[in-house]
Amino acid sequence: MKTLPLRLQPGQDLRAALAGVLADQGAAAGFVLQGIGSLRGARLRLAGASDATEVEGDIEILTLAGSLSPDGPHLHMALADAAGRVVGGHVLAGCTIRTTAEILVALLPAHRFTREPDAASGFDELVVHSHDG
Repeated sequence: MKTLPLRLQPGQDLRAALAGVLADQGAAAGFVLQGIGSLRGARLRLAGASDATEVEGDIEILTLAGSLSPDGPHLHMALADAAGRVVGGHVLAGCTIRTTAEILVALLPAHRFTREPDAASGFDELVVHSHDG
């Protein structure tokens, strides 16, 4: 495992930035171990929902975690607004960095992740391929 600390800049889209990490590093599997920072608006898909929930205003990232594959990231995040209300869910495009996002990524050189249709869930789910057998 190789760790990669990142700092995202104001104006970057959180999901898009993390989607590019594997290609930038020449890797095929990774995990976001943790992330903190601030956003200016966010889009989440809450549990069981099919539509996005928009979170407006200045918000804090309390926690961010997920897997990274060449097929795209699968990220979950908990956020707090200025009144301290907390919401969490699946990270969608449209989460714009306000001041910073400090993220620790673990790259897994002995693995390759793909997302493939899963009959049980109805979604494309993580499949782990090992390079060492």
